[in-house]
Amino acid sequence: MEDLIKALQIFLKYKNNNYPTNCCHDMLVVCHITEDEVSDEDKVQLKKLGFSWSDEYDGWCSYRFGSC
Repeated sequence: MEDLIKALQIFLKYKNNNYPTNCCHDMLVVCHITEDEVSDEDKVQLKKLGFSWSDEYDGWCSYRFGSC
């Protein structure tokens, strides 16, 4: 859970949306923060924490935290 909280804290630096996530089968998506908005340093950290950008879902996806 610690890694999920760390990732969410990184996303919080960019936006504080009321409805920040979307869930698909086996995937958690953080929405409304574009790939271009996130610094290269934060992208590296997010990758280590289990999140990567998806053009298909237009958001930051994690299979690590989205499993049901």
